[in-house]
Amino acid sequence: MKNINFRLLCSTSMFLAATVVGGPAFAQNPSGSQASEADDVVITIGTRRAQRSNVDSTSPIDVFPGSEFVNQGTNDVADLLRTSVPSYNVNTQPISDAATIIRPANVRSLSPDNVLILLNGKRRHRGSVISFLGGGIADGAQGADVSVIPALALRQVEVLRDGASSQYGSDAIAGVINFQLRNDDSGGTLEAVYGSTYEGDGVNYRVAGNIGLPLTENGFLNLTAEFSDVEGTVRSVVRQDVLDLIAAGNTDVADFRTINSYTDEVPQYWGQPDVSDNYKLFYNAGIDLNADTELYSFGNYAERTVEGGFFYRNPTNRGGVYRGPLVDPVTGVADPNGVPSIRVGDLDGLGIGGSCPAGIPLTQGGGLIADPAILAAVIADPNCFSFVETIPSGFVPRFGGDNTDYSFALGVRGTIDLGSGLQYDASVVHGSSKSDFFINNTINASLGPNTPRDFDPGAYQQTETIYNLDFSYAVPFGDFASDLNIAFGAEYREEEFEITQGDAASFALGPLADQGFSSSSNGFGGFTASSTSEQSSYGLYVDLEADVTDNLTLQGAVRFEDYDQFGNTTDYKLAGLYQVNENLRFRATVSTGFHAPTAGQANVTNVTTQNVNGNLIDQGTLPLSSAAGQLAADFILARDGARPTLGTEEAQNWTLGAGFNLGPSTWTIDYFNIDVDDRIALSANVDFLAALNYFGGQAGLPTFADVSTGITELSNAGVINRNDFVGFEDLTQFRYFTNSFDTTTTGVEVVGTIPIELTSGGDTDLSVSFAWIDTEVDNRGTINPISASRVAALEELLPELKGNVTLTHVEGDWRFLARAVYYGEWEDTGNGTGEVGAEVVFDAEVGYSVNDDLELILGATNLFDSYPDENPNARSLGQLYPEASPSGFNGGSFYVKFRYTFN
Repeated sequence: MKNINFRLLCSTSMFLAATVVGGPAFAQNPSGSQASEADDVVITIGTRRAQRSNVDSTSPIDVFPGSEFVNQGTNDVADLLRTSVPSYNVNTQPISDAATIIRPANVRSLSPDNVLILLNGKRRHRGSVISFLGGGIADGAQGADVSVIPALALRQVEVLRDGASSQYGSDAIAGVINFQLRNDDSGGTLEAVYGSTYEGDGVNYRVAGNIGLPLTENGFLNLTAEFSDVEGTVRSVVRQDVLDLIAAGNTDVADFRTINSYTDEVPQYWGQPDVSDNYKLFYNAGIDLNADTELYSFGNYAERTVEGGFFYRNPTNRGGVYRGPLVDPVTGVADPNGVPSIRVGDLDGLGIGGSCPAGIPLTQGGGLIADPAILAAVIADPNCFSFVETIPSGFVPRFGGDNTDYSFALGVRGTIDLGSGLQYDASVVHGSSKSDFFINNTINASLGPNTPRDFDPGAYQQTETIYNLDFSYAVPFGDFASDLNIAFGAEYREEEFEITQGDAASFALGPLADQGFSSSSNGFGGFTASSTSEQSSYGLYVDLEADVTDNLTLQGAVRFEDYDQFGNTTDYKLAGLYQVNENLRFRATVSTGFHAPTAGQANVTNVTTQNVNGNLIDQGTLPLSSAAGQLAADFILARDGARPTLGTEEAQNWTLGAGFNLGPSTWTIDYFNIDVDDRIALSANVDFLAALNYFGGQAGLPTFADVSTGITELSNAGVINRNDFVGFEDLTQFRYFTNSFDTTTTGVEVVGTIPIELTSGGDTDLSVSFAWIDTEVDNRGTINPISASRVAALEELLPELKGNVTLTHVEGDWRFLARAVYYGEWEDTGNGTGEVGAEVVFDAEVGYSVNDDLELILGATNLFDSYPDENPNARSLGQLYPEASPSGFNGGSFYVKFRYTFN
């Protein structure tokens, strides 16, 4: 008979206790062991005492064996965590700029860079992507990329659900996730997986292998390799504006009615992006140099290509491309209350040679034919040009990137005999993530007929090098029931964010720019110059822990951290565990934490297209250190009376928990509260035209009608340098990184184990997990406060209640898994459509062991083909289901898997 692990995770606040989750999952366990959920498991985070179990920890820790991650249908570790950790959320990113390449994930409803990611206990480098489109919660975040980790490489995953900045440094506000790599020195596993959605798209396959090898007689080398390919999906409806164009006679748009084929003719790519050529290589190695010293190393190399779609560029209203000034529909004379005109370019320049027709109404007659005679004159004159003649159907850019990720760690650890032994660990870790962007099927309008259709806008690269020196020494202390463990150490970290210049056409200010045609590659402008931003920091810490009595364990830690760009901070943690008796225990923690801005957040520039209340607008991000950023800061100073700044954010955490037995069942109840002040995030949007007009007024210039005119006139007047504003001509809004607002997040978790016996000859595990999490915005900020819609996203975009019930049963040669995941109600704040109803998604898997080595597996994710509530405004942008749906929107899918295990 097995124990059921009943985990009820409920989060306004959180009672936390360590428990093992996962349990036996298949007959041939590729993690090398079968961990009962009632077993204590040795942990490597949250404490620096040797051989401490999760149950002994003063902080709440969950431990998931590797089998928890290989017995699911998906191959993305981020999606696997979403299933296993109730407070972990990540969703599909169909039209999210660079966030499509590295998806932002949220822990406890906080920002992705408020959780620290470790690999074998060492800080993992950040991903190269800054999430400019993060749905409100993740806006501006730069977190680590866990998707590069193959599930087959994992021995166990430890989740510390408590603040730990005093122990590990910046980012550990919501908690710490430590991925432990396998360390087998023999045997191995091979897997092959094929799957598809019920709709027939989203075809995917994966092959993976792991092998353990001896490294002389005293060491090991464990290798994991994986290759996968995932085809994109389309969950769209034909946009209303496309239907209107067809009805008006624009036959060039007719192909957009066909949305079932995955081609460039699809009007909108709402769906899962393509992920191709996805390679992952990991190694873990160690060798005993002598009885007291081990040399170790681990690392990875990974690459993948991710491609998705952007918004449809409508030929009747896309400014800077098709649409010109407002004119009287009859006379063609400029009229601020008139209709849009066709933007016509004079190729030999204004005032040179003959003039081109102007004032042609863009939609006269219902279609794009306007006055055929006048339009014919434009087409016939080689000196006159309009995109209406070359791309009359409009276009849908295809955006993506080639991501490369690598890391290398080398260290030595051991014991120096000083009485009870001084333990040490000296290491260096170097890692990098790079995303080379591409955007196809678009234009640089300012280049007119000479524009390319495909562009390389440049690249982002994040590189980090971390040096650690850690010591731990246990000494007798008074009448304590155990030695006092004294841990201390130092860390030095170098961080670099590099922007690589795009190809010339991707940022060119072409000959038609002064005639109102937008510059740069439309949708994602190229980076105008290569640049590198650097910062460094060092930290010093002390951590004390001991069993004061047989029943009471106390822990205290303090850490000093100094950043060359943002000053210093000192943080602490106090924690305790009290065992009343074998059936009752209490634990509590109180701590402070911090998160420092990244080099990328402090220096990056970006322009993106965003859906705001059904309207597409160009939105820019300006670093405060740039010329454009200084202009923005001066405008905020004039408007709000203070200049925005960027520094560290501060947090205060506290938890309270209890564990007890009720008959044969075992329970834990835990509570958490996290206050985060001065959160680092993208600011509220600022009207760019209003800012330009402010400075124009200061210079005595007349009011500007549009941004492009404002940039040109301010440049001519010597107020700004035109080259500092390339690609900003269509910018409607801008924002910047700053310390913006304050939040409080609270939650409750209840965890229990209950014995069960389904059959006399089988092993059964049942786990039930629910999380209720609540976030409140306490202060919207005094300088450029965040908007009400941003507040709504922070508080309501994620479901407050989320949970899963998982049943695994092994009997003879058969293995069964059934899981139900519950997603509570949430607000679709991005589309302004209000509440989205609760949803239950079912997964199932059946495995049959053909022999001791081979297992055949059949499974389904979203077994009953569940979808979130349809978007009531689907025709507006073609979005059939809410893109922010925490449960996804692809519907059901199936997979078949072959697993071969050898000794």
